[in-house]
Amino acid sequence: MQKTVNIKEEYKNTQMQAIMESLHKDLVGLEPVKKRIQEIAALLLIERLRKSVGYVADTNPGLHMSFTGSPGTGKTTVALMMANILSKLGYIKTSNLLTVTRDDLVGQYIGHTAPKTKEVLKKAMGGVLFIDEAYYLYKPDNERDYGSESIEILLQVMENQREDLVVILAGYKERMDVFYESNPGLASRIANHVDFPDYESDELLEIGKRMLQEQQYLLTEEAETSFLEYIEIRKTQPFFANARSVKNALDRARMRQAIRICESDPDKLLTKRDLVTICEEDVRQSRVFALQTD
Repeated sequence: MQKTVNIKEEYKNTQMQAIMESLHKDLVGLEPVKKRIQEIAALLLIERLRKSVGYVADTNPGLHMSFTGSPGTGKTTVALMMANILSKLGYIKTSNLLTVTRDDLVGQYIGHTAPKTKEVLKKAMGGVLFIDEAYYLYKPDNERDYGSESIEILLQVMENQREDLVVILAGYKERMDVFYESNPGLASRIANHVDFPDYESDELLEIGKRMLQEQQYLLTEEAETSFLEYIEIRKTQPFFANARSVKNALDRARMRQAIRICESDPDKLLTKRDLVTICEEDVRQSRVFALQTD
């Protein structure tokens, strides 16, 4: 009798259905990213099913990844979800995500880099190591730079301990492309490349509203209109960082709301709504509007 498998049951056992629903519910926009993550998850699930019925399965598929995109486009958030998926499917032992940068891996003198890199790898074992702005590991113009030593150690672990650790390299796409061209050994070990697009203005507004909701704040209708205008102006200015810039802007709006309330009529009795509402003036006092006027 031919052995059968119940994919619905497998979805339930691995919690894949809940994870995929969370992917679509919790992430605003990023449709190409969601599609790519679903494709990776589907392949890994089928490999698991093939193994369960006796087929030769790739027990050690290429799981190392590259996440490219501007700051604030959700790379770390998706990396957390990916760690959860890999853990539930049994490809890594835990869903732990360790986020590091060059400073955590590279030393400042001879003999310092190897211990630092190995210590980070030891902490990350069994889970996912997320290296942000990975291209800073490689500085060919500096002969006394020790980043190449860290890369060599990473290469060895990525190849020889693939069952124990998944590495995700992240950063701006253009810089990451140059980084991979300069380090072909590293590029050959990255099986999955995921590009994160910049958010549209309405998506950033929705992200902002969700951030405020989590903090039990709300925008008035006029404030919402003004904040969308703020986003559209801010996107044209230097150092814009998508959701990160939205968070910073809302933090400042909350500060202006607090000052407005404190400087209002001291005899006025405040309602709960007064304490949670961000008004149009709290948004429009931003210097972004002043710069636009100038």
